[in-house]
Amino acid sequence: MRPTVLGLGLGTAVGGAVGLKARGATLVPWPTKVRDAFPGVLGGLTGTAAGLTTDLLIAAARRPQRVPTALLATAGIFVVAGAAGRVAAGRVLGGMQQGSRTLDAGFSAAPQSPLVTGSAASAVPLATLGREGARFVGSVTSDDDVQFVLGQARIAEPVRVFIGVDAAATIAERVQLAMHELRRTGAFDRSHLLIQAPAGTGYANTTPVDVLEILTRGDCAAVAVGYGLLPSFLSLGKVAEASQTQRELLDAIAAELRDRPARPRLLLYGESLGARVQEEAIPAGLADLDAYGIDQALWVGTPGGATADDFHARCAASSITIDRPEQIPADLTTRPRVWFLEHDGDPVVRFRPELITERPAWLAPGEPRGRNIPESMQWLPGITWAQVLVDVLFATNVKPGDFQSLGHDYRADLGAATTSAFALEATPDQAARLETRLRALEIARAQRIEVTA
Repeated sequence: MRPTVLGLGLGTAVGGAVGLKARGATLVPWPTKVRDAFPGVLGGLTGTAAGLTTDLLIAAARRPQRVPTALLATAGIFVVAGAAGRVAAGRVLGGMQQGSRTLDAGFSAAPQSPLVTGSAASAVPLATLGREGARFVGSVTSDDDVQFVLGQARIAEPVRVFIGVDAAATIAERVQLAMHELRRTGAFDRSHLLIQAPAGTGYANTTPVDVLEILTRGDCAAVAVGYGLLPSFLSLGKVAEASQTQRELLDAIAAELRDRPARPRLLLYGESLGARVQEEAIPAGLADLDAYGIDQALWVGTPGGATADDFHARCAASSITIDRPEQIPADLTTRPRVWFLEHDGDPVVRFRPELITERPAWLAPGEPRGRNIPESMQWLPGITWAQVLVDVLFATNVKPGDFQSLGHDYRADLGAATTSAFALEATPDQAARLETRLRALEIARAQRIEVTA
């Protein structure tokens, strides 16, 4: 099918108009090369689609008998390209999974504390934890950290349990391993037990655990059970399995604590995909928190969509949503049970399919903009969706120790948010020292990650 003058003209006009509109403001900074190329790429793709559609319609009007042949030929091209793409993608994904299994040299030695998974006292080999799990159990805070922040000694050595996806073949077996580790380490005798849902690669943020360990003077435990080895944007197909993992873990913990005269305060934490996973594990919201005996929950940067909106609504009776710690109410005599920490300008929170055809409330004309949402940013059908999609790719730009409250980076907010959400105590001076120590701990972890064998 040859291109027509009308198809070329319409495609050029549409592509040019889209390219001009695509130069508008976005939620997070992009690399200069991406910023420069984006209008041309989006305009070119849109213009090509418009031109091909026009030519196909013209061909259908002139010679309808040839349209099926053209469509079959086009479909054949896509089938062949798709098969080749699947083979190439399989190889790439396999390499990424192997990378997530490989331990950093700085975290490859078994932890010294017997109260963490992967130590000599643990029945779970360190190698099965994967890269992120080894970082998690290898980053326990010290007595020096507690002394620096609180001016007091630790009263206990913290417990950290992590079960990687390679530790066992099934969800039930992984949960059984987690329960064995929790019992072995005496986790159920601590004052606080934090249950964290990791992200796709197994990443479990240590910062909220650091806060808990320091402010409880070590009298706490944390547990995370992995479900995959790929980045979160490639793990959306694992959400059901991940949520089932959380449900079975919560069921097992609730059963363990049912007949105990004393129990730890149960805390939930999920970040990014981990937040979505944990929220989907307790679809009834507050009713499920009651059933599991959960005291407090903190969910950070939950990916946007109807599921997130519905869950927020089910927790509305005892929840608070903040963009930053400055929005935490000064008077918390009635403390919300559920905390959502979501930046106004986080593209991961804002991205959803409806952006293609519907103007979102956060871009309503004439209404006040949230923090870090540019005043000049406007909604344009299709274009805004593509812009926020690219925003998602650059939503987190992490430099160790340089905490930013921007996009999908919540490190600058987690000290205060975790303290308030989990009803922990810290004076203003202690809170300031906590922020200093959290940055130092992240720099120390980054240095260990960079160690070569």
